[in-house]
Amino acid sequence: MDKQKIVAVDAMGGDHAPQEIVLGAVEAVKELDVKVLLVGREEILTSLLEKESYPKEKISIVPASEVIETGEVPTSAIRRKKDSSLVVGLNLLKKGEADAFVSAGSTGALLVGALTIVGRLPGVERPVLGTCLPTLNGFTFLVDSGANVDCKAKYLEQFAKMGSVYVQNLFGIENPKVALVNIGAEKEKGNALTKEAYDLLEASGLHFTGNIEPRNIPYGEADVVVCDGFVGNTVLKLSEGLVMSLMKIIKSEITQGSYKIAAAMLKKPFGNIKKRFDSDEVGGAPFLGLKQLVVKAHGSSKAKAIKNAIRQCCIFIETDVTGQLREKMAEQNEQEEA
Repeated sequence: MDKQKIVAVDAMGGDHAPQEIVLGAVEAVKELDVKVLLVGREEILTSLLEKESYPKEKISIVPASEVIETGEVPTSAIRRKKDSSLVVGLNLLKKGEADAFVSAGSTGALLVGALTIVGRLPGVERPVLGTCLPTLNGFTFLVDSGANVDCKAKYLEQFAKMGSVYVQNLFGIENPKVALVNIGAEKEKGNALTKEAYDLLEASGLHFTGNIEPRNIPYGEADVVVCDGFVGNTVLKLSEGLVMSLMKIIKSEITQGSYKIAAAMLKKPFGNIKKRFDSDEVGGAPFLGLKQLVVKAHGSSKAKAIKNAIRQCCIFIETDVTGQLREKMAEQNEQEEA
């Protein structure tokens, strides 16, 4: 019999915590073969759960009296608030009492906490935050989407290798195409970082297709796109804002005057389009390169996003992506030492 998957969830992190986090956990245990550990203030979580109908044995509360707020300095917050929902949840992961941890709280605090409590895989210089961007062909995996704003070329090479392993295991894409985000497609374009990274990626053994301009990412020309966290987070947030703006413009235009009948007829296809670009469908972004699975959910996550972040964890656990990454980095270390 397969071991039951256990996902710890920071019930106090995020703009809509704890109510939407609890609702997401409830939806998850109804649909998935998973047990959820809700970490946070016990009395509040108990009160919220009492209002819901769900398999009682599949959700447990792990008490944590403190909350790390978004505006706090990550290093001091992790050090001072030992009983915060984020720190307690990460310690559950470290002790082996959970297979994965999800938080919609502070990205900085989550990264610092994950590094100090969970730790990096051997050979990994920097864990990377990966995000799925919708494209014409499905999804492109963007690494780094915000964890490391200052990078070395070696980091970008590692990001590409970890991103490739992730895409192979979660999306079943053999030999995924990898591209480097740059201001032009030509090899000589870019700054010192991208030029050095280009040479490393070209010699990496990956299916490296060269540079990609941000405007070409939505066409699905690459399965993995690599950049530093400053560029990646800018690409991500511009994409999110552009999609939301376009949807509002289209809705405004087709619901006016004589277009109302057409709008009613187009409701379903436009709903399908919205779903494809809805970040809640993915749920969260994994930190790749850690010893265990940590997933960062969007700060504005509601129940649907939390449920899908838990679903993502289940897939990650089933395919043993962390084990695959450990093997990949061990291979790299052996090659460098040879």
